[in-house]
Amino acid sequence: MLRTLITKTAKRCNITATTTTRSFSSSHTFDLSGKFEVHNLPFEEGTTEVPCESPEISATTDREELMHCLREMMTIRRMELTCDKLYKDKFIRGFCHLYDGQEAIATGMMAALTNEDALIGTYRCHGHQLVRGDTVEAILAEMFGFSQGSSKGKGGSMHLYRKDTNFFGGAGIVGAQVPLGAGLAFAAKYNAKEGELMNVGVTMYGDGAANQGQNWEAANMSKLWGLPTIFVCENNQYGMGTSIERSSAITNYYKQGGVAIPGIKCDGMDYLAVRECFKYCKEYSGSGNGPIYVELNTYRYHGHSMSDPGTTYRNRDEIGAVRESRDPIETVKNYLIEAGWSDEKELKQLQKTITKEVNQAAEKAKQGTLPEMQELHTDIYDDGTGKSEIPKFVRMPVYEHSVGV
Repeated sequence: MLRTLITKTAKRCNITATTTTRSFSSSHTFDLSGKFEVHNLPFEEGTTEVPCESPEISATTDREELMHCLREMMTIRRMELTCDKLYKDKFIRGFCHLYDGQEAIATGMMAALTNEDALIGTYRCHGHQLVRGDTVEAILAEMFGFSQGSSKGKGGSMHLYRKDTNFFGGAGIVGAQVPLGAGLAFAAKYNAKEGELMNVGVTMYGDGAANQGQNWEAANMSKLWGLPTIFVCENNQYGMGTSIERSSAITNYYKQGGVAIPGIKCDGMDYLAVRECFKYCKEYSGSGNGPIYVELNTYRYHGHSMSDPGTTYRNRDEIGAVRESRDPIETVKNYLIEAGWSDEKELKQLQKTITKEVNQAAEKAKQGTLPEMQELHTDIYDDGTGKSEIPKFVRMPVYEHSVGV
């Protein structure tokens, strides 16, 4: 059992868990049987075999937690649908990759981790930016290219960033963030205090990047150095328009660590499953056991980006079937109703409230302003005190307009 594994790991390392959790009352326990598959995880000291491939596990929660996560997930969903409209209305331009369908991953991870655990992700990053403490208004302003945006209007959809909560952003180059995430894990180990649970470095990538060479190099170094790296594959079944069956000889990405690095496959459409998965991974890697692979089985409702209708390599029936049977928001709603903590009327009202809030945030974001021209020269060099040092020369497209000429 995953919970048994956590307990045994902590005892072997003589460590008390320090992961921050919320305080709730009137709890309810939900069955998560069939939500996980595991590979090469230690069960008892000296062994590397797990007695059951699909561990039966349960998750305990309460109304306050589920309502909190539902609000976050609904906000992400509404924000992404708003982005769709704003893109079509030409308020947002350039690349834009939406996260609707994958909301349980961002919210479930943050329920198990803290802001001290560093995270770097893919360019499908709006949801992660929001749960790491940003606002809908700032995220939309960034996509508009306004100075009030999350990255001062310089990054856009793919380059959101929040240093104060250790979110190191969406990376624009496919897979390039993976070794950077291993570097964040190196920093976590370097700065760890002896006898305490280490912070972890979470490095995320999609199934389309799963077979890149830099991933293997980062995993090899993480294993050699015993880094608390959590390699997370958000498997949404398609790398751009290519299915995993056409792109990967081995589609069980959680087994990519072979005999050296263990892995867990988790239902990425279930908030509680993701939460329990990352509770375990935090304990496992943070306790000094080295890296671990996680494959989150999920699905995106939109195409790869706004330029992709998403229906040429899959059909509407497939998308509809996932919405009907596995939608992450509906799953949390069902948990609330099953426990007797809410009803359809309350949940519909919550959706109306969030829709209004997101619409208001979008209107406020539209009032933003473009960055001043001098911002072209900032955030290039650091003067050593945390402020920008303006370089003596900045090449512009038209040479005569360059700074310093």
